Amino acid sequence: MPKNIIALFVFFVFFTNANAQSPYTNTINDRKETVLNGIITKYVLANNEPFKSWYNINQNAYTVDLAIVSALETAKGKVQFIIFGGTWCEDTQFILPKFFKLQEKAGFADDAISFYGVDRAKKTLGNLNDAFKITNVPTIIVMKDGKEIGRVVEYGKTGKWDVEIAAILKK
Repeated sequence: MPKNIIALFVFFVFFTNANAQSPYTNTINDRKETVLNGIITKYVLANNEPFKSWYNINQNAYTVDLAIVSALETAKGKVQFIIFGGTWCEDTQFILPKFFKLQEKAGFADDAISFYGVDRAKKTLGNLNDAFKITNVPTIIVMKDGKEIGRVVEYGKTGKWDVEIAAILKK
């Protein structure tokens, strides 16, 4: 075999294996909870059991507030969201489907949202949680020009996490 064909074959095998790796791990913890750790998307939750049951129920139960949708629409292209959540966490299961419903109603781009699954110790693959000082989940961080401009942890300070996100966006 000519050297360039061997090199091409080695490249193809390496490239195929590199792309086949998932950006997250999927484990069952000692409490029999399915834990996704790493980079995940709303589509992983919405389309796969055991997540889609709680995802769809909580998303469908949420009535969007048009003022909050408007705040997200105004922020399109100007901010990004970094979200940390636990697939095992009831607060995450309750809030994130609703957040994603707001995102969809506002036409906010998927690629402006980075979503990281954490384990029960609130750790991510690569310990990104440490850089963002994550203590509770869900944590929704609003970023502008590479800097944090605000965050909502769990239900927020007022219990109205969505209103608090809109207030951050209006600053």
